[in-house]
Amino acid sequence: MTPAELQALLSQELPITQHLGVEVLCLDEAGIALRLPLAANRNHKGAVFAGSLSALATLAGWGVLVDSLERHGVDAHVVIQDSSVRYLAPVHADAVARCAAPNSALLERALATFGRRGLARLTLSAEIAQGGTPAVTFQGRYVFHRRGVPLPRRTSFQE
Repeated sequence: MTPAELQALLSQELPITQHLGVEVLCLDEAGIALRLPLAANRNHKGAVFAGSLSALATLAGWGVLVDSLERHGVDAHVVIQDSSVRYLAPVHADAVARCAAPNSALLERALATFGRRGLARLTLSAEIAQGGTPAVTFQGRYVFHRRGVPLPRRTSFQE
């Protein structure tokens, strides 16, 4: 998947990304970088709104997982199951979220679970830095499942 293809997918599948101004800066086998403009996401203190930062980090994990699955020939829906965000410092400029591609051993294990059960989960971490120092850290657990098959109400299962 190219950055332009992911940008189009974000616009189509998650229209809010257009309103937030999310831009795919980089997408390759190593990971992803997404940009969020301060101007469209400014809070009353002149910093980026925390909810926008959380959304950006969530989207970085979603995008890198969608790309990783495509690289492995897996056509699946990806959703966030739960997440944790730490706001370490205000972000007073355009924000860039970076998320590394999943660890290959963990991804292979999740793909094996997906093959057996039709769904699997994977935890990813993202970071938004300002001036080389982490300003936001994010950890999210994503579930991917076969298209056309609804998620069960509970997704607690052994990986």
